Amino acid sequence: MLQIRRSQERGYADHGWLRSYHSFSFAGYFDPAHMGFGNLRVINEDRVAAGAGFGTHGHRDMEIISYVLSGELAHKDSMGNVESIPPGDVQRMSAGRGVMHSEFNHKPDQTTHFLQIWIEPKVKGVAPGYEQKSFAEDEKRGRLRLVASPDGSDGSVSVNADARLYAGLFDGAEEATLALDPNRKAYVHLVRGELEVNGQKLSGGDAAKLEGELQVRLSAGKDAEVLVFDLQS
Repeated sequence: MLQIRRSQERGYADHGWLRSYHSFSFAGYFDPAHMGFGNLRVINEDRVAAGAGFGTHGHRDMEIISYVLSGELAHKDSMGNVESIPPGDVQRMSAGRGVMHSEFNHKPDQTTHFLQIWIEPKVKGVAPGYEQKSFAEDEKRGRLRLVASPDGSDGSVSVNADARLYAGLFDGAEEATLALDPNRKAYVHLVRGELEVNGQKLSGGDAAKLEGELQVRLSAGKDAEVLVFDLQS
């Protein structure tokens, strides 16, 4: 089964300094039909205005991934990490038994555009942790590059979750196929451009939910950037 969710069907919030599209129920957006998918709980597409950001706040028992698309995101947390996250970097923060952090756009003239992703942990109450890695464009060009996994395989960031996350860039004749376990779920989020997923056309912000499928086939890309999640059912 493959189900398409269009970009305009997502929740939306405009806080002035922050404009955010919610793929799943979050904050003031509640939709009982979209509470998550498998152990994927949140995909927020956030645009943070210049000189603005999220003040210090807490999380616990959640795997949080930040995927920056443009601009830069400054991160500071109670574990002592002070980092800047540019496009191409993947940041993983394991909230575990509790962590405080802030995220800020220090650029005076540039919006920060990023995806905030939450995945439910495999084990609760672990020590909080942090990891950040850079993935060059050529690693994702015409293929699906593993960027997050339970065991940190192939140089990916490691997550305390039964999930794998792949990122890819596709244009023209470039194609890729990812084999799936039909007993698991897969979620395809098209960040930008156009792309066909198992023959179904997606545009930027669209998503495809897959259940009981043997593969994800990506083709006919037009300046496409895509994330593919392999998830527990």
